[in-house]
Amino acid sequence: MTEKFQAVVIGGGPGGYVCAIRLAQLGIKTACIESRGSLGGTCLNVGCIPSKSLLNLSEEFHKAQNLSKKGIEVGQIKLNLSKMMKNKEKAVTVLTKGVEFLLKKNKVTYYKGVGSFKTKNEILIQDKENNQILIEADKVVIATGSEPTSLPGIEIDEKMIVSSTGALKLDQVPKKMIVVGGGYIGLEMGSVWSRLGAEVHVIEFLDHITPGMDREISNEFMKILKKQGINFHMEHKVEEIIKDKSKVNISTIDKKGNKKNFECDVVLISVGRKPNTKGLNLEMIGIDLDERKRIKTSKNFQTNLENIYAIGDVIAGPMLAHKAEDEGIAVAENIAGQSGHVNYDTIPGVVYTNPEVASIGKTEEQLKDSKIKYKIGKFSFMANSRAKAIDDAEGFVKILADEKTDKVLGAHLIGPHAGELVAEIGIAMEFGASSEDIARTCHAHPTFSEAVKEAALSVDKRAIHS
Repeated sequence: MTEKFQAVVIGGGPGGYVCAIRLAQLGIKTACIESRGSLGGTCLNVGCIPSKSLLNLSEEFHKAQNLSKKGIEVGQIKLNLSKMMKNKEKAVTVLTKGVEFLLKKNKVTYYKGVGSFKTKNEILIQDKENNQILIEADKVVIATGSEPTSLPGIEIDEKMIVSSTGALKLDQVPKKMIVVGGGYIGLEMGSVWSRLGAEVHVIEFLDHITPGMDREISNEFMKILKKQGINFHMEHKVEEIIKDKSKVNISTIDKKGNKKNFECDVVLISVGRKPNTKGLNLEMIGIDLDERKRIKTSKNFQTNLENIYAIGDVIAGPMLAHKAEDEGIAVAENIAGQSGHVNYDTIPGVVYTNPEVASIGKTEEQLKDSKIKYKIGKFSFMANSRAKAIDDAEGFVKILADEKTDKVLGAHLIGPHAGELVAEIGIAMEFGASSEDIARTCHAHPTFSEAVKEAALSVDKRAIHS
C-alpha cells in the first residue's frame, strides 16, 4: 500500500531539510527525499562548509608562515594537504550526520533516492540500486537547489577543468591556477589555493569583480586581493579551453579585440549556477518555468499548481543557503495556515576571504538608479583599536541611510569578521532602525563592532575616532 504524507519535501539541502523539520514541528506528517546520499545539499557537502574549512585552514597556514614577524619563533612550516583535506571531510561528515539526526528527532521520514513527479500528488523515488517506491502527498515542496554552470562547449572533468566541487578536492597544490569568473565562489577558492602556494590568475568578463556588490567595496576588495598576490585580467572573454596530458590552455579576447593565451595546471570554471530541476518531470505535470528555467512562484512560494511549492535556488533570488532556509520556514508555516514571510531587503551576502566582505540592503548604485537621496557614513578598521591590536586592520564599514528619515537602507563591509558584523545591521534594518539608533547603542571596547558604531556616527559626520 502506498504511504501517504501530508507534505513531502524533494531535496535535503539547507532549504529542504529546514522546511521538513519546521513542517514536522507544526504537526504535519512529513517526508524528505534526498538524492545525494547525505543531507545538507551543495552547501554542506560540496559548498559553504567544506570551502569555509579550507579557507580557515589555508589562512592558518598563511599566518603560521608569518608568525616570526610578530615575535613568535617556530620551526619550518610544512603543508600536509592530505591531512588538511581529511580535516575538511571530518567537518562535513559530522554535520551531515547531525542533520540526519535532526530529521529523525523530529519524526521526518527520510528517503535516500531521486524523487520525481508521477502526478501532482504522487512522487516516485528511485534509489541507487534502482529500487522504486511510490508515495503520495497532499502538499509538495521542491527544494532541489542548483548546480554549477559551465561555458559553452567546455566539459568539466573535475581534475584539470574543475567546478567548485573539484576545486575542493584537489590532491596537490597547482603551480598555476586560472579562475574563470570573479564572483564569490571563484575568489574564495582562488584565495585558498593562492595561500597554499599556487599562482592564481582571475579572468573576468566585466570591468569589476563581485557583480552586484557595492562598487566602492568591490574596488577595495580587488585592490587587497592584488596585494595578496592574486592576478586579475578584466574584460576578457574566454574563447576556448583545451587540455593535454599535463596542462590546460585558455584562449581569451579582450574588449579591444586583443587575444591572449594562458597556460595552467588547473582551471576553475566559476561563472554561476543554474537551477537543478532535471529529472523531476515538471514539464509532464505542467509546472511553469521562467526564461532562466527557474520555477515560477507566487509570494507564498506556490507554483501554478496549488499543492506544489518551491524554494531556494530553484526559484528567483540570490542563491544563498540562508535565503533558502528562511524560505523553507516561511513555506512550512504557510502550508500550516500561518503567515510565513521572508524580508528580501535584509538578506546578507558574505565572501569568506581574508578580509571578509559582507553586504546587506541597497548599494549606492541601486539607490542612485532609484533616485533615492541618501547619506553615507564610513569608518576605517585602521582606526579601530581591536583591529590595530591584532594587526588585522584592512578595510572599512560603510552605512547608507535615507537623507530625510535616517533609516538604514544598506551597509557594506570589508574587513575582519565582516560576516558576523553585518548581522547587527540586519537586525537594525529588520526593525526599521536609523543610523542614529545604531550610533546611540553602546558597543563594548575594544571590539570590531565599534567600527559599525563609528560608521553610524559618521552618517551625521560626527565619528569620534576619524
